[in-house]
Amino acid sequence: MLEIGIFCVILLAAGYWMAMYVMGRHDDVIHGKFVHSEEQGEFAALAMPTPPPRFPKRPVKMVGPATVVPAAGPAAKPVTSEALRSLLAAIQQDLKSVA
Repeated sequence: MLEIGIFCVILLAAGYWMAMYVMGRHDDVIHGKFVHSEEQGEFAALAMPTPPPRFPKRPVKMVGPATVVPAAGPAAKPVTSEALRSLLAAIQQDLKSVA
């Protein structure tokens, strides 16, 4: 088991070395140190632009007053307290019959 662990560490190090070499970071591979932009001399690092906001603000919709559309036709009757009482009595009767 110890040999397998050592072999895996060596394999991981070789894979890291290969990835750094392929990506063009030869100084990291050869000398084992990171390359800084100050050491490059005549090449200056470009300033990165500011990224846009992650979630743009939603547009604000103006909400107008609620409009009530009255029902048209002969079936439209104004609701009275007598109609509500009869509806309540019918609901109570249905609940009693179910129980």
